[in-house]
Amino acid sequence: MLKGGEEGVSGAGPRSGDRETVVVVGKESVGKSELVASLTGDRPTSGNFRGTTVRSERYSTGDYEFVDTPGIVLEADTEATREALSQVGEEEWVLLVVPATDADGDLDDLLPVVEDRLGAIVLTFWDKVEETDETGRALERLGADLGVPIVPVDARNVSRPVTDGGTEPVGGDPGRGPTDEFSRIVRAIERPGVFPERARREIGPRIEPPESVLERPYVGPAVSLLLLLLPAAVAVWFANTLAGELDPVVGAAFDPAVAWASTLPAPLSTVLATDYGLLSMGPFLLVWAGPTMLLFSVVLGVYTASGLVTRMTVSLHPTMRPVGLTGRDLVRVVMGFGCNVPAVINTRSCSDCTRCTTISAISFGSACSYQFPATLAVFAAVGMWWLVGPYLLILAVTTLVYVAAIAPPEARRSEPMIDRRTFLQWPDPRAVAREAWSALREFVVKAVPVFVLITFVAAALDEGGVIDALGGVLGPVMGVFDLPTEAALTVVLASVRKDGVFLLAEGGVAEGLTPVQVLVAVYLAGVLLPCLVTALTVAREVSARWALAMMARQAAAAVAFAALVAWGGRLLL
Repeated sequence: MLKGGEEGVSGAGPRSGDRETVVVVGKESVGKSELVASLTGDRPTSGNFRGTTVRSERYSTGDYEFVDTPGIVLEADTEATREALSQVGEEEWVLLVVPATDADGDLDDLLPVVEDRLGAIVLTFWDKVEETDETGRALERLGADLGVPIVPVDARNVSRPVTDGGTEPVGGDPGRGPTDEFSRIVRAIERPGVFPERARREIGPRIEPPESVLERPYVGPAVSLLLLLLPAAVAVWFANTLAGELDPVVGAAFDPAVAWASTLPAPLSTVLATDYGLLSMGPFLLVWAGPTMLLFSVVLGVYTASGLVTRMTVSLHPTMRPVGLTGRDLVRVVMGFGCNVPAVINTRSCSDCTRCTTISAISFGSACSYQFPATLAVFAAVGMWWLVGPYLLILAVTTLVYVAAIAPPEARRSEPMIDRRTFLQWPDPRAVAREAWSALREFVVKAVPVFVLITFVAAALDEGGVIDALGGVLGPVMGVFDLPTEAALTVVLASVRKDGVFLLAEGGVAEGLTPVQVLVAVYLAGVLLPCLVTALTVAREVSARWALAMMARQAAAAVAFAALVAWGGRLLL
């Protein structure tokens, strides 16, 4: 079909029977991940964090290993772009992915990046182009000009060869090649061309997607913000209608195991059956934290697969820039409500001038799937569900004030780093499932082991009297926040693991507290320090020194805000 494929380097591609590496390169939101998943039918072997890929992911199938790189944002100082460019090595074949709706622009930008490499081009969003004889001829002329195979596809639905009963493929034109997209892409990889520095021919003008309500002044940012708050609203609904009912049932199911573990010799009984033990806190993980994380990942997966994330990023940028964040950054902060760890890693696609500010905002204001459900459980236990609204409002306002105070001046001059609107489309359930699967894997592989480790540490500290001692030392300090001394234990443990907020509802600590005191207690426990796993992730992503400085700065801000809310609320009420 494609003349460029015929003029490729015959026999120079990956050899049949070997697993060769093919690096998939392209800008953001051009369908790279959907394309590779359609080709391989496989899930990535490294994490894709609810949105734009932030590190290279490997998909293995048959003869090939596809490396899905982060989306390239040219002329932007992002870690993700540096990661993508670093993957374009000397020995790998390159599959350059560009949208058919803006092929000329992307080729002008990206051909210099892959110059002199062997590879092929895939044009995604071909379903958005009116396919005529003229577009076909333009495609063939461009392939001949580049000397590189070009395959147009709908990345979400790559057609596969028809078989004669499950074995041999049938169909195709012997003179022009196979008719299905899968076979044409494989053939292009097997017969690559050498990328030139630039293209001399053009396919056609950019096809602009229609505008939506998100592009309207004033209305667009408001709608975008409501959409970003939707996962939190879904989590509140879930907690109010289901988790609260399941919690006593699951807790009762764990009671025999807790009773049995308490008969074991120390230290097993300590780490399993005490108040802070793994089995004692297990129901919370199953009923509150895990489901909340999945709810966030599914909703955000829908946003990503439909193109809403990119539209919301552009819509929110003018509103967020005065405080030192971009629309892209705010999306990452909201992602942190599912889990802080992938959200922090996802900041690799943020500009260098705003990345550290975004990480600080995630650490301070993103109530993760441990903290947020624990907070909801406390409100439920004391019969004050209506505190959810004031809590989220105070959390949002103080986070924005905190960010505005620490953001560098250049952050307020940042650009959204998106050079075109994305097409809005119905989300592919398979793409949403991949996002949810990746989030679940990261939760199980990274967050749960740390949960278990911290459970052991907290149980050992409790058994040794360390937590009581810390609570005793900090007890008098609670008076600064108009809280009883018993609340100190909650603050101490929540500074290690965020579900420690739930202890406020245990042992009658919250009984007799006023609504303002309950609000201040859960706020202070949640924002005083990041949890241990978040702190370690920040240290790995930036540096240990910067992480310690961030924690000290966050603690000071949390103390000031909590005291202001406590005494301001007392004066008002």
